[in-house]
Amino acid sequence: MYLVGIDISKYKHDCFIATETGCVIQKNLSFLNSKEGFNQLKKLLQSLDSSQVMRIGLEATGHYGFNLKMFLEKNGFSFMEFNPLLTHKFSEAQSLRKTKTDPLDAKSIAMLLLSVEYKTYPPQSYHMFFLKSLSRLRSSLVKQRSKHLVQLTNTLDYLFPEFKPFFHYKFSGTALFLLEKFSSPLKMSRMNLAHYESLRTLSRGHFSYASFIQLKALAQNTVGSSDSILLIELSSILHLFKSVNLEIKNIELQIQLLIADIPSPILSIPGVGVISAASILSEFGYIPRFDSPAQMLSFAGMDPAIYQSGTVSKNGRMVKRGSGYLRATLFKVAEYSLIWNPIFYDYYKKKRSEGKSHLVALSHLARKLVRLIFTLETKQIKFDLALLR
Repeated sequence: MYLVGIDISKYKHDCFIATETGCVIQKNLSFLNSKEGFNQLKKLLQSLDSSQVMRIGLEATGHYGFNLKMFLEKNGFSFMEFNPLLTHKFSEAQSLRKTKTDPLDAKSIAMLLLSVEYKTYPPQSYHMFFLKSLSRLRSSLVKQRSKHLVQLTNTLDYLFPEFKPFFHYKFSGTALFLLEKFSSPLKMSRMNLAHYESLRTLSRGHFSYASFIQLKALAQNTVGSSDSILLIELSSILHLFKSVNLEIKNIELQIQLLIADIPSPILSIPGVGVISAASILSEFGYIPRFDSPAQMLSFAGMDPAIYQSGTVSKNGRMVKRGSGYLRATLFKVAEYSLIWNPIFYDYYKKKRSEGKSHLVALSHLARKLVRLIFTLETKQIKFDLALLR
């Protein structure tokens, strides 16, 4: 058996090859992150005895190793990814010396392959990679949009402080239309019946004539300052908000197209939408590679820290290792499940009655959700409330 360890970096990669008996085949091959470098690795791998089993291991280093993984798969090589924390701890356990080099890391990965079950990633993992990339980009843009809304609120506090309370502290489509079309309180105070008809049509009849008259009165008597600089700020923030909002909608459309190719039972869970399902599936990756829900919880960083020494044994707080995007999505879906799932709601109330805080009870609910996802994905069955306990 050949054990091939590859240490990934930005501009070049290091490779170490040995047999299961410890015979070193290639001590250190440093090849560039380029077509020529990849072909150099391919030539080395193809020169090995084809009758022997080959295991290839590398760290999950995000986008740095993506092209190499694509190259390996296209050329018929399977591989297994390791969490960088796992390889780091394994490397530290091999020696008391504080030494870290890329060739040594490649050797540690190769040796680690011998001590674990070899679980390769299916071709679908690349589909998941693009889904994860879009999901994370959407999450980043949503944060930007929230930041722009805060900036918009701050500007209105100077310009027209009565505006947002009038709309119950929400930026509805009607509110944004008013800010974009009229911008200043002076222009709003001069709106006529034709403008009212446009607003009524836009709001589908929800914006009444009484509200229209009230808004005009507020605009006419506002304590805000209609300084030209504030109007420039307002226009700029509105432009940024609209631009980011449009990008979010475009990305959500692409996510929907991608997830349509993944027939997942997760979508049958009440409260789990397309965007949440995309985030959960892409962050976990190929779920059947997990042997138990406990492994999934550990992967998500939702397992409690455990300390045991002599007569002392205690559980600590959630370790919070792994993807923060994944934990945030699971907690959000768990909170939504309180509305849609009576069993989840009863479980939450039970934890609250035991003295747990809202967040702690919600964490228990998120763990229950992970166990449910594991069951549905591994058995490939749809959600059934009658089967949930």
